[in-house]
Amino acid sequence: MSEPVRTVRVTRMRWEAAGVVSMTLRAADGEPLPPWTPGAHVDVVLPSGLVRQYSLCGPPGAPEYTVAVLREEGGRGGSAEVHDTALIGRELGLRGPRNRFALEPAARYVFVAGGIGITPLLAMIRDAARRRVPWDLHYGGRRPDTLAFTGELRELAAASGGRVHLRSDDAEGPLPLADIVTGAPDGALLYACGPAGMLTALTETVASVRPGLPLRYERFTAAPAAPGDGGGDAPFEVVLARTGETVTVPPGESILDAVRAKRPEVLSSCEEGFCGTCETKVLEGRPVHRDTILTAREREKNTTMMICVGGCASPRLILDL
Repeated sequence: MSEPVRTVRVTRMRWEAAGVVSMTLRAADGEPLPPWTPGAHVDVVLPSGLVRQYSLCGPPGAPEYTVAVLREEGGRGGSAEVHDTALIGRELGLRGPRNRFALEPAARYVFVAGGIGITPLLAMIRDAARRRVPWDLHYGGRRPDTLAFTGELRELAAASGGRVHLRSDDAEGPLPLADIVTGAPDGALLYACGPAGMLTALTETVASVRPGLPLRYERFTAAPAAPGDGGGDAPFEVVLARTGETVTVPPGESILDAVRAKRPEVLSSCEEGFCGTCETKVLEGRPVHRDTILTAREREKNTTMMICVGGCASPRLILDL
């Protein structure tokens, strides 16, 4: 994608919960950052060059952006860099915002958050509270001290009539998903974000208990791979339209890795097809989609793809790179 990378400066960092720190970003040139809507995320380029994707969780009308980062001991280094590096005053790269988890109009909302999954939902709850739309939040974590933003959530509930239900694994056990689904009021729209296991269990519960209940969710990890999706058994060519260069993608190699041999500056983050950082326009050819982001309609149009996991069902792809 041709989206520019802006330069932002870290102006504040604050502990929000055990293992969770928030980071406030302002444009280095002093100009307001672009407006965004609840559910949006940005790509942040850290000093090491690592690119990580974070949901925006501050007030949408503020001139700066706020993100929150969970320290993941088994992660790939991005969260450790945020937590362990003296970032206040440092300049970072930023791309976005983009929103594939937008808050749709509804008569009532039920939000389900697990751990750091509260970040996109916090902005949604602010919006629902501002519009006086009834809402309920079911928020679970490993321990009470791992639940972030609880003070603000309680304030929002008190000011708008919303309800906050907090639960920790070590005290009460996991979120009672079946009770949440059966207890959702008629006309409610269910939004969820959290660990892959929670989302899988929630989608299965909705399908078996209340298949008519609308559910929207966002993953922070890749979904299980689907076998037999086609492509990947033969080499193919990728033409970089902006330079006219051609690269060959052999079996077992990603388009992203092949392209980086010519264009090392191409951004990526998860490299598992769930974050959208490497989304690229397709100008010609038939891509194979293996991401968890694009809708069925978007896949049918074949105008964009995630090159970290996508393949090719034609001899050649021409990409807007």
